[in-house]
Amino acid sequence: MSPMASTLTVGFDLDMTLIDSRPGIRACYRALAERTGTFIDADLAVTRLGPPLVEELAHWFPLERVPEMADMYRAMYPSIAITATTAMPGAREAVDAVRAAGGRTLVVTAKYEPNAKLHLAHLGIEPDVVVGDLWAERKAEALREHGASVYVGDHVGDVRGARAAGAFSVAVATGPCPAEELGAAGADVVLAGLSAFPEWLDGYREAPGAAPRA
Repeated sequence: MSPMASTLTVGFDLDMTLIDSRPGIRACYRALAERTGTFIDADLAVTRLGPPLVEELAHWFPLERVPEMADMYRAMYPSIAITATTAMPGAREAVDAVRAAGGRTLVVTAKYEPNAKLHLAHLGIEPDVVVGDLWAERKAEALREHGASVYVGDHVGDVRGARAAGAFSVAVATGPCPAEELGAAGADVVLAGLSAFPEWLDGYREAPGAAPRA
């Protein structure tokens, strides 16, 4: 067991959990389409955020071009997407609630790690650790390494990652997956959004694993 496991450590997903990156990602896909002359339905793409970038790009480019397009997208991303992105309601308060409880915060995301860190720095959200480039069950690698007992995310892939790590899965219905789908995937609790998280955390700390389902 990690030496940090005795301390409350809460992991958070990034896109549509802590940040609303849809405007910036939409703009970046449109810029990529203009630059490459390839049609990309950016409005559709931002309705299914969560999985790795390469999975979305495979809808629009031949597989052999996907790595090149991913590099191009990631290079354009900082100048296009960072300032257009906002914090989700309750995001700062959720991170602050963990810190007020004497805990540590960890962001685990499928997003390219340098760009994830740029988002958080721009918005003034300061987790203790940021780990990028991990999706679904692979998120468990970072959650276990850092001793996370709770993982918060908006996608069924986040639920799968939490369960693979043996962490309590807190789902927020602020992304592409509705509450019913998150619950059916095995989330231990489903919240409407992060604004409800501090109150939930108080209950969880009193009786870990037995906090009420929202």
